[in-house]
Amino acid sequence: MTTPGGTDESGPPAATGLPPDAPPSGITATGVTRRFKSVRALRGVDLMAPPGTITALVGPNGSGKTTLMLVLASLLRPDAGSVRIAGADPAQDPAGVRRRTGWMPDTLGVWDALTAREILEMMGRLYGLDRDVVRSRSGQLLEWQELSTLADEPARVLSRGQQQRLSLARAVIHEPQVLLLDEPASGLDPGSRVRLRDDLRQMAAAGKTILVSSHVLSELDEMADVAVFIQDGRTVRVEDLSGDGATGGRYLITALDVCHLLPVLERYSVAYRRQPGRREDSVSVEVSSAEEAADLLSTLVGEGVRVVAFTPEASRLETAYLELDRMRSVAPPAPGAGVDDDVRPGAPGTDAVGTDSGASGGANRASWRAGRGEDR
Repeated sequence: MTTPGGTDESGPPAATGLPPDAPPSGITATGVTRRFKSVRALRGVDLMAPPGTITALVGPNGSGKTTLMLVLASLLRPDAGSVRIAGADPAQDPAGVRRRTGWMPDTLGVWDALTAREILEMMGRLYGLDRDVVRSRSGQLLEWQELSTLADEPARVLSRGQQQRLSLARAVIHEPQVLLLDEPASGLDPGSRVRLRDDLRQMAAAGKTILVSSHVLSELDEMADVAVFIQDGRTVRVEDLSGDGATGGRYLITALDVCHLLPVLERYSVAYRRQPGRREDSVSVEVSSAEEAADLLSTLVGEGVRVVAFTPEASRLETAYLELDRMRSVAPPAPGAGVDDDVRPGAPGTDAVGTDSGASGGANRASWRAGRGEDR
């Protein structure tokens, strides 16, 4: 997306007049645990997200994703384990973490009396930005997220997708080093999803650390460099997504004339199956490697088959997720597992971190309330 000023520089417009932060060191979490009364939400999670990358946090409902995000954002105190956000410890220095972190909850929430512009300006002031800087930067961010025409409308009248775009602008108002994004694509139309993906890739290229939690695996597969899978509060798998994505597995072949395709597959002893609910001109085949997939495609074209599409049936993330889900379905649940993933600080049996009265603490308390829609 073209940034304000008409250039194609990466990411949102940069803030000015901000003090230098500690050297960027991304996110590290080691052995993080968190209990809510009898429920163990986190059971020793390990996670590393280096600067300049997008890390996907993947897991089923109740796996502990949101609880972990709240711990990383310094909004929940872990029972045990070590966490560092850009070099700061959320338990010991929550204000420092909040200065370095942009938090985007799964819903914006709104202050009924405030406009989109006023929300950004208020958040910027809470983070300690100069009034003139805040005014200029808010206008730039509204333009960046294509909300300029709605800047002076009450935020409550914005659509779900528009509120998500405002929420992203709010998360970067203070130019954080680290972004924690919970379901950022929720409610976005296809065009806005593409723009979000481009924005995040540009910000990662500029050196930011980005952690994204989402159930839209196809979106994560296209934007993320690494995926961390958690299940029953534990890290169970780390998947490198930085390669070209061509692997073995099932591929879907679509041809202009399936009656020409099938005899060729049979002649080369390639097992295939017609998939229920798929187009009639498509078949599914299984290959053992990326090289075998390339050879098969070359053979089909050489035999005169007019191939329209030759694609993996599922993305790497979907394949890994389904494999873990099958393993989970046959394994007994961990004792105390099954916490609702939408835990929020302040619920019974929880303790939120950070009672400091500084601007950065107030900004994130306001941000959390915005996520709940509870600011009155």
